Amino acid sequence: MLWLLGLISTVGLLAGLRWVVHRSLAPERLIESRTPADVGLQFQEVTLATENSKSLFGWFIPANRTGRAPAVVALHGWGGNAETLLPLAGPLHEAGFALLFVDARCHGQSDEDSFASMPRFAEDLGHAIDWLKQREDIDQNAIAAIGHSVGAGAVLLSASWRNDLAAVVSIAAFTHPVAMMRRWFSSKGIPYRPAGWLMLRYVEWVIGHRFDDIAPVNTIRRVACPTLLVHGAEDTTVPVSEAQAIHANRSGGHVQLKVVAGSHDDFADLDRELPVLVDFLSKIE
Repeated sequence: MLWLLGLISTVGLLAGLRWVVHRSLAPERLIESRTPADVGLQFQEVTLATENSKSLFGWFIPANRTGRAPAVVALHGWGGNAETLLPLAGPLHEAGFALLFVDARCHGQSDEDSFASMPRFAEDLGHAIDWLKQREDIDQNAIAAIGHSVGAGAVLLSASWRNDLAAVVSIAAFTHPVAMMRRWFSSKGIPYRPAGWLMLRYVEWVIGHRFDDIAPVNTIRRVACPTLLVHGAEDTTVPVSEAQAIHANRSGGHVQLKVVAGSHDDFADLDRELPVLVDFLSKIE
């Protein structure tokens, strides 16, 4: 009888842990309040197929040139949406790029799924890239990707999986999911042992990936295309030292680091630095 009570208690504990993890880590869904039209750009609302028979919402902004154009996919961070990186649209479009801004699953206007994760962000990004490669107005050899925060980690992860990206830009990436989660545990008063450690092991099991395998500080070594790491000097969510650690672990001189003024979500100097970003991407043609 005691073993049965013990089993019931264990099952209850695991069920409670599962509820806490899924509830506390689920991203907030925010619907876009602005569109590319608000920055003077013509666009099309598009629907893209992704994994698990789900669909992604996106904005496609055609290039301002004839023939096959270079393209950039923009991917937001956790709890963000396509609007997050909209400030980049004008300068990149003026430089001749076609643009695709997408909502990852469980974000913005895209479909809900059982959970969101950095690998799923990378899967969604992969489908966005494949969607662009099928278009006759896009140069298949000149497709780049930009990501912010978790989206930045996903961009680096995707670039470590495939060899057809012309360039990637990572904005405010963290070194390792465990480092990010441990900061979150601390902010919530959750002790790392045993609760935090158990949550990490459970999340690894749910997403189907070991954190070490998807950590930007490790995936950067497998990224072969030109890469620009951008990070805010005053970022308190992800310290700039993490960008420096990712850069230090690069496999070659094709990875550059640019530290700008600003925090995790508000780059005070980003407007001033946009020419650097545009110039970096313009070299993919």
